[in-house]
Amino acid sequence: MTVQDPDVVATSGPESAAASSPRAGQIGLTVRKVGEGVTVVAASGEIDMLTAPQLRAEVLRHLDGGDTLVLDLSGVSFLGSAGLAVLVEASQHGKRRGTAFRVVAVERAVTRPLAATGLGEVFSVFESVDLALGADGPR
Repeated sequence: MTVQDPDVVATSGPESAAASSPRAGQIGLTVRKVGEGVTVVAASGEIDMLTAPQLRAEVLRHLDGGDTLVLDLSGVSFLGSAGLAVLVEASQHGKRRGTAFRVVAVERAVTRPLAATGLGEVFSVFESVDLALGADGPR
């Protein structure tokens, strides 16, 4: 019998087809450098109290590296309070380090909690990665 961690999304092998669309309770993270000092982290799936620590670790790692960070949440199907807390922490962390932190949010599952909490006004939110990459200066 094989036991698999339900929070791990396969990135190779027969299960990798599911990596592009994580199951409930899972998060997919893709990281790519798009230029000197600019990183895009794309998240997909659900960001809740179980998956937020993974997102937090990845986001803070890149902010600590001094990169401008664009967090693409366009593939996120649920954003809970733990995910919102990660965004607030990342924004504050970026400000302390003088590093730009930008969020891409297009799905209602993400835009609704941002609007309801007023957090959409706290940090830079864009409708696409291209718009986020074209923005000037940290916020």
